[in-house]
Amino acid sequence: MPGDYRFRPLVASDRRLFERWLAEPHIAGWWGDADTEWAEIERDWEEGNTGTDMRIVEHAGHPFAYVQDYEVHFYDMPHYAHLPKGARGMDAFLGDPAYLGRGHGAGFLRDRALQLIARGAPLVAVDPSPDNERAIAAYLRAGFTGDAILPCEDGTPIRLMTLEAA
Repeated sequence: MPGDYRFRPLVASDRRLFERWLAEPHIAGWWGDADTEWAEIERDWEEGNTGTDMRIVEHAGHPFAYVQDYEVHFYDMPHYAHLPKGARGMDAFLGDPAYLGRGHGAGFLRDRALQLIARGAPLVAVDPSPDNERAIAAYLRAGFTGDAILPCEDGTPIRLMTLEAA
């Protein structure tokens, strides 16, 4: 897997980049529309929400992906209720289509998960849609395991996958 990823904090000036990525066909249907997603980010910033760490992923100085992580019990997410205290949930998308099919998705997902584990998380959990074959394949290549299908907070099924400390 490729490496040398930098995870820098998301800032307000990243809005156009974020919106452009969410408009890409390979992301459509898996994330909300750009206005809704950005409004949630701004709400977290305004409320001083420290529950979610939002990052832009760069490779060789080029931003190409978004990743966010949070303590799994910070939000009301029933599919994470049984996970240990300190476990981190992670959501991500690879935005720049030029990076698709080159191993970067699995590479940055693994690197970020291992960073979180090195900081003390007992495991990192992800919850892709069971229909999102591309995301599931990237998580598997990154080292995540699990095939339990559970309902999320709105009842929609998700596939629970985790990467644990070695």
